[in-house]
Amino acid sequence: MSFFAVLLALLIEQLKPLPRENWVHQNLGHWLHWCGRNFDAGARHHAAVVWAVSVGVPVVLAGGLYLAISHWSLIGGLAFDVLLLYFTLGFRQFSHYYTDIRDALDRGDENEARRLLGQWLHLDASELPRTELLRHVIEHSVLAAHRHVFGVFFWFVVMSAVGLGPVGAVLYRMAEFSSRWWAFKNARLDAPDNDRVLALARRLFVFIDHVPARLTAAGFAVVGNFEEAVAAWRRDAGLWLHPNEGVILAAAAGAVGVQLGGAAAPGVTPDRSKPFAGGGDATLAEAQGSTPGSAATAAHLHSVVGLVWRSVVLWMLLLVLLTLANVLG
Repeated sequence: MSFFAVLLALLIEQLKPLPRENWVHQNLGHWLHWCGRNFDAGARHHAAVVWAVSVGVPVVLAGGLYLAISHWSLIGGLAFDVLLLYFTLGFRQFSHYYTDIRDALDRGDENEARRLLGQWLHLDASELPRTELLRHVIEHSVLAAHRHVFGVFFWFVVMSAVGLGPVGAVLYRMAEFSSRWWAFKNARLDAPDNDRVLALARRLFVFIDHVPARLTAAGFAVVGNFEEAVAAWRRDAGLWLHPNEGVILAAAAGAVGVQLGGAAAPGVTPDRSKPFAGGGDATLAEAQGSTPGSAATAAHLHSVVGLVWRSVVLWMLLLVLLTLANVLG
């Protein structure tokens, strides 16, 4: 059942993707804003209340509807799985930026590529040199693939296995969206209601994403250059401030042999890089703040796409095997 739900959702999303500014994204933003306005009065415990309501209510609602529908009809339960996966899982929710940037680079229009990257990240990328531009596109594309596909996939399968259908997909998507939305609200809208809300949302998402991040990295190693991916994972994951991001990006860098990490240019992802003071045990990569490998080129964009799709096929095959084992057992 889980396999068919994921497969159908991916196929439908490829044929009819959600538009860039879709009503689901907008209404989720309104929902989080409403929760913050009505449940956050600045006290310490209010951060937990805001997160519990903003994330917990959609999760409970999804679980209750699924149990009611699947009790009435198994086909109805599958359809509900597919519907929620369509809104929570898929490449086309972010790949329009990646595709547009790649097309701009193929045309030689680096200024348009920088504008699109800045629009995607809500940051100023106008001064990025070409190599750094390509590096940031690769890094954020890999992270987006994890958060929109592999992370959702993991939690959907786990919760489906215990009979809760799409609850895991909704939990992961709401936790990820919550941490991202509160960060955007504080940084761009200059309206930090309660810093504890953002801090809690980030901590809880790190916890929820801990296992999926490492499974994504393992998948990259299996379908890419295994030895280099594992070596980069062990050696270079600490190049990033956020451990889950570091694991994924280090493994991806080793899997395709591209140089990632390094000091970010002014105004670009300042929270995803840190300076390294060369110590006695510091490797050359650590001293430079980047992974070993070739400098990012346009060819690596295609390599990363292949890496991600091979990983999808890998996890789908594993899901088929688990489904068959469950049926035969």
